[in-house]
Amino acid sequence: MRNKSLMDRVRLLGRSAIDIVTVLGRSGLFLVHALLGRGGAGSSFQLLVRQLYSVGVMSLVIIVVSGMFIGMVLALQGFSILTKYGSEQAVGQMVALTLLRELGPVVTALLFAGRAGSALTAEIGNMKSTEQLSSLEMIGVDPLKYIVAPRLWAGFISLPILAMIFSVVGIWGASWVAIDWLGVYDGSFWSNMQNSVSFTNDVLNGVIKSVVFAFVVTWIAVFQGYDCEPTSEGISRATTRTVVYASLAVLGLDFILTALMFGDF
Repeated sequence: MRNKSLMDRVRLLGRSAIDIVTVLGRSGLFLVHALLGRGGAGSSFQLLVRQLYSVGVMSLVIIVVSGMFIGMVLALQGFSILTKYGSEQAVGQMVALTLLRELGPVVTALLFAGRAGSALTAEIGNMKSTEQLSSLEMIGVDPLKYIVAPRLWAGFISLPILAMIFSVVGIWGASWVAIDWLGVYDGSFWSNMQNSVSFTNDVLNGVIKSVVFAFVVTWIAVFQGYDCEPTSEGISRATTRTVVYASLAVLGLDFILTALMFGDF
């Protein structure tokens, strides 16, 4: 009995591994076909602009509000900690580095996954359940080019821009709290920030992170919608998987990228 139970566990583990590899392979072919196939995103600029508005502009409110409050909280917490060491004038430096290196790209990607990623999955899943994708195929239109590709490119373009907006708004919120509320000298706040922030080490690395996150989050979102079961329950599960998988991918990739960019190896 014990040997049989062990073999059952090994069999389940093997089946799970095969399923994971199968999904990865299918999603990889899906991505290549959508981006590199004939008549990709460039075939309809109007569709791309429409999706940029849907996933980018419509996400601005949550990005701006979240960035402002996170910047304000960072200023309060940073001032409280730095005051103990007589370094409260360095609060601007701390806020800028934290936002540009980490919180800007990561929090933006998580918010994007929750707001735009889930919407993309639900939208494509609904098209599948109502047989709109099948109808496009029947009239000779590839849904990967017409439906998926514009949404992929819109996500790739939107998220890095949103991450930069998040960081800028966060720094502005921190400056308001630190200078106008806590009494930090404005010259020290901005000069310490300017002297400490490096374009290549901080700004550019943050942009690279946001580009990677944009690629992964959007890929997961559109694939889950395209691959879901064409039922209301299937769409609901796919939307949940999008948020969970994208969030875990962002956090895991953030550690890897941070180790590569800032780790002393």
